[in-house]
This record gives sequence, C-alpha cells and structure tokens, in this order.
Amino acid sequence: MDFLFICPFLLVLALSRSSFADLEKQRVDSGLEIYKKLFEVKRKDQMNALKNLIELNDVNQQYKIIDIMLKGLFKVLEDSRAVLIAADVPPDGPFPQDEKIKDAYSHVVENTAFFGDVVLRFPKIVHHYFDRNSNWNSLIRWGIGFCNLTGVFEQGPHSQVLGLV
Repeated sequence: MDFLFICPFLLVLALSRSSFADLEKQRVDSGLEIYKKLFEVKRKDQMNALKNLIELNDVNQQYKIIDIMLKGLFKVLEDSRAVLIAADVPPDGPFPQDEKIKDAYSHVVENTAFFGDVVLRFPKIVHHYFDRNSNWNSLIRWGIGFCNLTGVFEQGPHSQVLGLV
C-alpha cells in the first residue's frame, strides 16, 4: 500500500523538477534575448559616437580622442575579463544573473564590438596606439573569442564585425 502511494508522489516530484529546470532555462534564455535587445540600443549609441568622430575632420583631434578611448576600452576589458574568469563564467553558458557578472559580460561584448568598429574605420590611428601596447593584442583576442561563443552576435546585424577584426 505504501508503495502505491509513494510511486505517484515520486512521479509528480520528478515531473515538477523537470518543469522547474525547463522554466529556469527559459528564464536564462530570455535573459540573453533581453540583453540582445539592449545590445542593439547600445550599438546605435556607439555608431552615433563613431559618426561624430568621423565628421570631426581633424586628424589630430581624432588621434587624441581615440587614444583616450582605447585606453579606457582596454582597461574596462581587462577588468571585466578578470571578473568573468574569477567567477568561472563560460561564454557559451547561461546568461549571468548576478549584476556584477552581468555588467562584466556586457562590457566585454560591447567594448569588443566597439573596438571592431573603431579599427575598421580608423585603422591607421588604432594601429598607432595598439602596436605600442603589447597586452592589448591578447585582451582583444580573448574578447573576440568570448564574444564568438556568447550567441549575442549570431544572426544579427553585427554578426560580421567580429570576423572582420
């Protein structure tokens, strides 16, 4: 008699755990989808900033601005990389829920994409600074590798930027 009572109970328990796991996966996947939409907004802002930089038509000013921008970009990339590595976040894993890790994740994705845009539009200026900073090469390679595995760039309007860098 006890066995007949326990079997349905265990079945319900197993099904509810399965449903909970599916629900959790949907929540994590929806987090990535929400981030992709926010990423599109961020990319528009980045493209507007680049447009303004192009329209500046003063090469000396462009050099100064890009120098400051690259230093900041690589500092953020380095710090974010440290956070993600310390938290053992796989780029192809579930979208992070922790705010600090989410920020680091988005900083890597956004700054790597922005670097790609800048180097494609201002190759001479970027290489002027990039070639003088030995750790930047390994940082951007790590960032590109991370981004390629996130799924953020899949089938979107920005899917080619990483390949061109």
